[in-house]
Amino acid sequence: MVSAVGDGADLKVGDAVFGVLGAGKEGTYCEKVAIPAALVAKKPDGLSHIDAAALALTGLTAINSVEDTLKLQRGETILIQGGAGGVAGFAIQFAKYLGARVITTCSAANVDYARSLGADQVIDYNAENFTRVVSGCDAVFDTVGGDVAKQSYAVLKPGGRAAFIASGAEAPKPDRSDVAGLRPPVPRSRKAMERIAELYVAGAVKPPEVKLYKLSQAADAHRLSQSRHFRGKLVFQVR
Repeated sequence: MVSAVGDGADLKVGDAVFGVLGAGKEGTYCEKVAIPAALVAKKPDGLSHIDAAALALTGLTAINSVEDTLKLQRGETILIQGGAGGVAGFAIQFAKYLGARVITTCSAANVDYARSLGADQVIDYNAENFTRVVSGCDAVFDTVGGDVAKQSYAVLKPGGRAAFIASGAEAPKPDRSDVAGLRPPVPRSRKAMERIAELYVAGAVKPPEVKLYKLSQAADAHRLSQSRHFRGKLVFQVR
């Protein structure tokens, strides 16, 4: 809820808002936090607080990676690594909304989930090596990192580009000179939050599956997050 607004524009005291805190100031465990009004947007009435929390960073990262960094165009083909995750799941829906053909990877347990998000082709990474069944992609969005990230360049056509969010501050260096490796900056802004809200209201995206934790269960949540084997998004319910 907004309790005080600086340059809040159309925001009013009492409005329910959502957003992602600025770099260097995180508030995952806070009951209350002061945040510049320029970083939050009004939460859609039909969106729960829990789902808004799950959509905020996943949507911000996916939009910045797919639209702003990769500049994905209608009719292009994109491979999204780790399709069951929160960011990748939003990216699948968003890429389909933009008119792209979407290929994704996930475990066998999440194949139906990835298809329900709109993926045109789903690869069980335990059964198939994606480099053997995918080629000629215009873009890759990697949310997995490690060897998967490095191998992702192999599926790009000449002139293709890949964006990486799980490989540190810089994109892995490509082993070929005819493709580009990019690291999305993911800037925080009200404009980005309003874009997420518009996509939700239009029915273009839906919130990810949520696994809800109390703050007293933070250690369990972190262990699951570090395992990187879960579907959707982990959310803390502060009170």
